Formats: sequence, C-alpha cells, structure tokens
Amino acid sequence: MGNESGTFSVKAENHSVNEEAHYSVRSRFYTPPPQFNGCFTTFYQLALDCEEGGTLHDFLQPEWGNIRFFGNTAPRAKIGESLVENARFNATGPSSLPCEFELGTTRMWGIGFLPLGWARFVDADARDLTNTVCDGASHPVFEKFDCLSEVLCDPSVSTEEQLAFLTETLERLMQPNRDENKITRIHTALVGGEHIVVGDLAAECGMSIRTLERMCHRYFGFSPKLLLRRQRFMRSLTSFMLHQGARWTEAMDGEYHDQAQFTREFTQFMTMTPSKYAALDHPILASFMEARARVWGSAAQTLDEPVRFEEL
Repeated sequence: MGNESGTFSVKAENHSVNEEAHYSVRSRFYTPPPQFNGCFTTFYQLALDCEEGGTLHDFLQPEWGNIRFFGNTAPRAKIGESLVENARFNATGPSSLPCEFELGTTRMWGIGFLPLGWARFVDADARDLTNTVCDGASHPVFEKFDCLSEVLCDPSVSTEEQLAFLTETLERLMQPNRDENKITRIHTALVGGEHIVVGDLAAECGMSIRTLERMCHRYFGFSPKLLLRRQRFMRSLTSFMLHQGARWTEAMDGEYHDQAQFTREFTQFMTMTPSKYAALDHPILASFMEARARVWGSAAQTLDEPVRFEEL
C-alpha cells in the first residue's frame, strides 16, 4: 500500500487492545524512500487510546537519537536526570539508560536517527547529547526540526500529506558527511555481534583504536566498549520481550560469563534489576517490539542493520 506522494510505503501495521485495562495501541510502520537509505530506523505512527483521563506508564530501552511529534497529549519523559513535560516535539540523543514516560491518548510520529542519519542531519557531537530528552522546539541543536511540528502534530492533516511534507523537509535538511563510509563500517560490525573486544572491532573496521573511538563518540555517542556492551544487552532484552514466559537465563546473550554479570549490566542499562523489570507492565513497549520484530525484522533500533554501500 502506498500514499499519494509516492515517496513512502506502508510496510505493515499492528493493533492491540487491552479491554481489561481500557486502552488500545495501534502502530504503523513506513519504509523511508531510497534517498534516506541508512539514515533512519523505521518511521512510524503510534495511536494510543486510553479511557478518559487515563495514562500509561512504561520504559523505553536504550536507543539511538530520536525526534517524536505528538498530536494530542504530550508525555512526561525522563532519561537519567533529564526531564521534559508537555512538549509536543520531544527530542533525544543516543541513550544508555531507559526513557521512563507517562502518556495519555495521543497520536504520534516517531523518527529515529541511525548513526549515519545523525551525521547527515544533526550538527553536534552525539556524545554531547547522550541520555538527554528535551523540548526540541527550544533546543539549539534540534530546533531546526520544529518546522515539522505544525503538520505532524495536527491530527486533521492526512497521513499522505504528513508523509509528503516530512519527505520534503528532510530532503532539504540532509547534508553529506565525509565520514559516511567509516560510520557504516563501524555500524555493520557492531550489529554483526561478532566482537567482544575493541581491538577486534577496530581491526574489522580497518582503522586504529584511536580513530574508532573518535568516530564512535562523534556519531554513535559512546565509547566502542560501551557500544559493544549495549548491543549485547539489547540482544538479551529483546529476546526476553519477544518470548513471553521466558526466563532471563534463556534470553541472556551467550557472551555473558554468568547470570551475575548479566544482572549487573542490566541494572546499569535499565536502572533496575531484571526481576523488577519483568514484574512491571509494559503496555506500549511489549506490543510495539513484537510488531516491530514481525514487520521490520528487528525489535529495537539498536539492532537495525545499516545500509551496506558497494564501495565498502
């Protein structure tokens, strides 16, 4: 199924209803047009309907940078010590901590930047914005994207018109970057999950450890060592979320030495123990990750593969 502009296509959609808790979540995923290959994770719409006055509470896992636009109620969102409330345009940098949020009935557009997208669209070192959530309209780095708010935050505008405006705006804002090939090599190696030490990662990427560290801080937000650890953790977390009734020992990535190491890393990345996390309801995240894995091929942004350029 396509839209009138011919620039985006709907890959699939998902709709889940919880009658007992009186809410429904509908998500629709779009494939960005080819001029944006490698720049973004999936573009998606989220429609959340709660009973009158009701809200949902959940935790997003560590991610790449994002911009999100809300057409009805806006969330209360917190990453570490960073907090934003009632902002229709939320922006985040790459994260190694959860985003805790509370949200009522709303319509939202979500756009996630892969490291290549950060390089082409964001004029700041990623490490300067890690674990940050803000009102994008008033942030000096993200404010240029606020031009999207008037259209994407207006539920009366058709999806086709919103997609066409999004495409036009992003094409205008995109700038090439001289480090694109290096970024894609690093990203490909990270997602491949074949390395556990920085030296091996640098060797596969064909660069020195010093260059690797510089590239990672500039475009990925974190040191190579932390990025490798985050990938390992996210493989474990998504496995647990996608297999209802699974035990952590079954979901735990094979690179962990034992459950104690996994528990320490889980607590660092999610600020709570695995058992506490498992005991919480995940009304939005569980449904969204399951749908994303089914229709997009990966359950989380950090597991999305970059485009592999021929020259690599």
